[in-house]
Amino acid sequence: MCCESKRRFLLLYATQKGQAKAIAEEIWQQAGAHGLEADMHCISEMDKYNLETEKDPVVIVISTTGTGDPPDTARKFVKKIQDKTLPPDHFAHLQYGLLGLGDSEYMFFCNGGKTVDRRLQELGAQHFYDTGLADDCVGLELVVDPWIDGLWLALKEALQLQKEKEGMNNAVDAVSSSLSTALHAVHELNLSSEVQNLKLEDGGARGSHVLSQKLDDINLVAPARESEPSLIHSVPPVSQSALNIPALPPEYIEVQFQDAQGENPHLSSLTSEGTTFEVPVSKAIQLTREDAIKTALLLELDIADTAFEYQPGDAFCVMCPNNVSEVEELLRILGLSEKGDDFVCVKVKQGTKKKGASRPQHIPERSTLKFILTWCLEIRAIPKKAFLRALVECTSDAGEKRRLQELCSRQGASDYTRFIRDSNVCLLDLLHAFPSCKPSLSLLIEHLPRLQARSYSVSSSNLYQPGRLCFVFNVVEFPAGPSRPVSRKGVCTGWLAELVAPLLHPSKNTLDTKGESYSTEKISIFPRPNNAFHLPADPSVPFIMVGPGTGISPFIGFLQHRQKLREQHPDWEFGETWLFFGCRHQDRDYLFKQLRYFLENGTLTHLEVCFSRDSSTAEVAPPKYVQDILRLCAKEVARVLLKDRGYFYICGDKKHMADDVSDAVVDILSMEMEADKLEAMKILAMLREAKRYLQDVWS
Repeated sequence: MCCESKRRFLLLYATQKGQAKAIAEEIWQQAGAHGLEADMHCISEMDKYNLETEKDPVVIVISTTGTGDPPDTARKFVKKIQDKTLPPDHFAHLQYGLLGLGDSEYMFFCNGGKTVDRRLQELGAQHFYDTGLADDCVGLELVVDPWIDGLWLALKEALQLQKEKEGMNNAVDAVSSSLSTALHAVHELNLSSEVQNLKLEDGGARGSHVLSQKLDDINLVAPARESEPSLIHSVPPVSQSALNIPALPPEYIEVQFQDAQGENPHLSSLTSEGTTFEVPVSKAIQLTREDAIKTALLLELDIADTAFEYQPGDAFCVMCPNNVSEVEELLRILGLSEKGDDFVCVKVKQGTKKKGASRPQHIPERSTLKFILTWCLEIRAIPKKAFLRALVECTSDAGEKRRLQELCSRQGASDYTRFIRDSNVCLLDLLHAFPSCKPSLSLLIEHLPRLQARSYSVSSSNLYQPGRLCFVFNVVEFPAGPSRPVSRKGVCTGWLAELVAPLLHPSKNTLDTKGESYSTEKISIFPRPNNAFHLPADPSVPFIMVGPGTGISPFIGFLQHRQKLREQHPDWEFGETWLFFGCRHQDRDYLFKQLRYFLENGTLTHLEVCFSRDSSTAEVAPPKYVQDILRLCAKEVARVLLKDRGYFYICGDKKHMADDVSDAVVDILSMEMEADKLEAMKILAMLREAKRYLQDVWS
């Protein structure tokens, strides 16, 4: 129950991977220190709140997922408020503040939050506090921390104005209009004084949710001699500062070891995505030479005996485990090596101060300890500041304790970004760097997020290869560095590469290699349909595909599908198809040399390739990147997009390719239309809006 109705505000969060929820919980924890009570709910729990009748201020924290979509937990809410029959004053009574989370590496930055914000405004709701848009690309805390700091005064002023308004209404009901006017004048005077007092008080209250840690409060070990900061070492001014560190998150999980035996839950119980399919890997081919900078693999899955359906351009998710040796190392550090196969029961701790505490959905109530660490928790996750704050309490060495405090403090924000976030540091790295830190198992369950299934683009056509699903990936490599003592492979790509090692065949660079042995290994997958990244519905419409490196993956499926349609419907009219492909070296990582086969049979009408690292003796240097070849084909690209009303598809790396391709298209449109750049950008925006300029990109 809320302690006092006029000090209450409604706090809603919409999360995909847990960040928005964690920030909402931080707001909830801080609210009490400011004399406020946050009534917190997931935005999907529409039976627990009602915006149509809500009188108190509303705070919304919402993330963005996919290609600018609201998170899954917000879909029902967004659908409800987008009802076109709602009048423009539907939410005229509502006051709200919104914090959107996003990543500027992606095209539709913070679009989940912007969508909700825009629609609430259209329905008459009013801001009591400016919208904040936090960027995960540079660090959410750069916007989140000051936004939360400013929230309290804005909330108090909104609540006081609400109280003033209700006071006026009550006065009107009770006395004559003349007396009401007099009372209102007195009340205005009091309100002005009260608001001024609130501003004065807030200066003291603002810091009350943090602990001011002074140097003389702890016994520091002798300072290190390094002049450069590192993960374990700080320099002035951070090393000499009093620190503002977050409040300690309340403990809420209890883990009990059990003697009983049994079976672990099925992997399908770990996801809310609907049906999962356990399918065998029927083929594995290494597409790159051994001396290529990256190792690219093609895997073929046998889906013949399942109900799994897909279209070319769709994606699907692979459920993957954490690395076995990393799990074993974590158990060793926790002092639980002998208990990995023991069953544990995970419950909410009795008497916890955490509001609405519940066992995380991705944690089984009963399973082995090793199962939880292997399949349920993202042990490679970059630790949040709240986790670092909790780890402080598990650290016995004074110097290590101080450094962890610095890394989660306001003063150490740049160190956190540099040595943890940008260095991709995980829990194991921290435990190696701070050996006196001995967290409990329950703390890990409280702070480590769900182990996410990894998404891959389909690289085949069910029409061309019935009962088969192919996908291509690079085996991700994380080299050792100052903050990471050992090199690592990607969680999923490293696991898949190890899984299919016995299948890999010397013959490469062909989709039709025969003779590979059939694997008995199975992986669990579930579909992730793409609503837009599909072939044009009208086969006569031309299209352009841009896919360097493994970005070519979905376009192999496009071309296979198109070839089969041409065979089945010789009387149909088919539009021209362009493919722009690039890689480093023609002889090392030209992934699909059989593209020439599609060219020869007419399925592919234009193939343009480039090799960025191959040397050339030509007088005019050949183009290095796909955006360079696009510019050389400017007239044809403009014709396909403008005159022939064709489609343009991009797949691959966002940061180092997709943005450059987008810039090239703007230049092409500007040049060929003889228009300024702004006009060309408007045309590109219209193509995006019409879903004729489509991206499947990653960072």
